[in-house]
Amino acid sequence: MEQLLYIIPAAGLIALLFAFFKSNWVTKQDPGNEKMVKISEHIAQGAMAFLKSEYRILAIFVFFVAIILGYMNRQMPDSSYLIALSFVVGAICSGLAGFIGMGVATKANVRTTNAARTSLNKALYVAFAGGSVMGMGVVGLGILGLSSLFIFYFGLDWPITKIVSVISGFSLGASSI
Repeated sequence: MEQLLYIIPAAGLIALLFAFFKSNWVTKQDPGNEKMVKISEHIAQGAMAFLKSEYRILAIFVFFVAIILGYMNRQMPDSSYLIALSFVVGAICSGLAGFIGMGVATKANVRTTNAARTSLNKALYVAFAGGSVMGMGVVGLGILGLSSLFIFYFGLDWPITKIVSVISGFSLGASSI
């Protein structure tokens, strides 16, 4: 039974590998003429600057909420202060998914536009490939984060009700970002 637990994070890694290969494929597509490239570079820089400043503020929020969650759950019989760890891991996974998605979306947009100049089918393929990176990134990081936390908490010999209660902090952290 315990060996089966390790298959689940492997599925998350496979999803992330798929996202990595699709991202590389999108990056290899023709971004278009010099003007298109210059505009897309400005958009990408602006998008990343936005994410960095947003994540700076969110890091402070995550820090304080994690402390509050850990403190409030420290004495509860079906919970633990480790709910704060679940919360932080969820926030990190969600933030990383957003960072990956924004990076590939800005690359895919200009490449989709350029592909549309010659073929609608090619443009749709580039657009869907770019979108699949975000989708598989979210799924892969979610599965990897949740399953890793489950394996960690399972190793503490907690009852399943306590594991589920403490691991619920992951979803709260992920949705907060």
